[in-house]
Amino acid sequence: MDLNRLDRVTETLWQIPPSGAMRVPGRLFANEELLRDMDDKVYEQVRHVASLPGIVGAALAMPDAHSGYGFPIGGVAAFDPDAGGILSAGGVGFDISCGVRTLHTGLKTLQLAEIRTALADRLGQKIPAGLGREGHLRLNTREIDAMLVGGARWAIEQGYGEAADLDRIEEGGVMTGADPDQVSTLAKTRQRGEMGTLGSGNHYLEVQRVAAIDDPVIASLYGLAEDDILVSLHCGSRGLGHQIGTDYLKRMLAEAPGHGLRLPDRELACAPLASDLGRAYLGALRAGINCALANRQILTHLTREVFAEIEPAARLSLLYDVSHNTCKEEEHAVEGRRRRLFVHRKGATRAYGPGHPSLPEALRPAGQPVIIGGSMGTSSYILAGRGAEQAFASACHGAGRRMSRQQAKRRWTGRAVIEELAGRSILIRSPTLSGIAEEAPGAYKDVEAVVTAAEVNGLAKKVARLEPLIVIKG
Repeated sequence: MDLNRLDRVTETLWQIPPSGAMRVPGRLFANEELLRDMDDKVYEQVRHVASLPGIVGAALAMPDAHSGYGFPIGGVAAFDPDAGGILSAGGVGFDISCGVRTLHTGLKTLQLAEIRTALADRLGQKIPAGLGREGHLRLNTREIDAMLVGGARWAIEQGYGEAADLDRIEEGGVMTGADPDQVSTLAKTRQRGEMGTLGSGNHYLEVQRVAAIDDPVIASLYGLAEDDILVSLHCGSRGLGHQIGTDYLKRMLAEAPGHGLRLPDRELACAPLASDLGRAYLGALRAGINCALANRQILTHLTREVFAEIEPAARLSLLYDVSHNTCKEEEHAVEGRRRRLFVHRKGATRAYGPGHPSLPEALRPAGQPVIIGGSMGTSSYILAGRGAEQAFASACHGAGRRMSRQQAKRRWTGRAVIEELAGRSILIRSPTLSGIAEEAPGAYKDVEAVVTAAEVNGLAKKVARLEPLIVIKG
């Protein structure tokens, strides 16, 4: 990205001043190196988002931002329904409510040493991963609709987990307002056999160790100590979420002229919040969120079964489950006034600060856990949200790509990546070598720089650094 087109506010905050059709400025939270790694399309996409009706504050890009469909991945924007605000399917993304949940195991690194290979093999067998891979659970139409309404609570009622898990999931594990009738038959059919599956791309299950503690007080509140063994799951709403995005983007594009919408980019097809189409998408979106929450809940149950088989002493309790790729109705202060807003976060994590009433009582003094995934061979991080109103209580969600999947496959082979990581005692299990090449650690930005930029800007605070030991990839 050409930095000459930006106004520098601080070392890690940059602004695109309003021009042309922009209604608000654009703001990017990143240092110079991260910005130079961003493609120029991020600049254009931030400007386009800033021109959408009803946007308030600014169009934002997180430190891990890279270009996406319509919105940049790592993009955040809030819209006021009382000012003609809109809903954008491209501002949510295709993998609705893709997110990360992290589990304690009660184990230490030494306890894992003797069982690590057996654990990696069994997880690789038990956790369905890969493009189009189906699981052992098949739902009929009635069950699909119940899942889309009930989310993680539905999964627990079917025997996939514990009631205590719900306290550690955003929205208590269930997004209210979901409307299965607004989800197409094709979307439901695609999901029929995909519950309890990881999928492909950057989705993973990782067994990790806590390598360092940055904030001992918050770490204690989160139940984290150095050398703890954790498990993190990264996945979303699979085929159902993708089909919802596809269906509504087509409808939004077709109906835009009738709503008087002049789109800066076809990929930013949207609908007024007050329209029938806007309400229909919101109902479908919330159903997609529940699908992702249920999916991660079932995967948690499968993971617990593997640990119970390999190491019965393990106790897998949930630290927290955070979603990205969402739009949620929230209250935020804008220009000194509390406003009801619909906050789009695409590849961005909600990061409520200390004291927020939606947080579990045990975590409330520390702020919301923000889980930042690394890139298979690099560190991941647990941060604590600070509730920064300048970012609508948002933070980054991962390292962020610095090259495309095709570029990565031209540069690395899956076998070479496996061997390189094995040399660092990281075990990889995946059904495809090409998927491993696409996700080579070098294809991603420096995750340390990303989380540092988030911390310096007051979005979230570093709590713990995690290192991968076992990676299950799609």
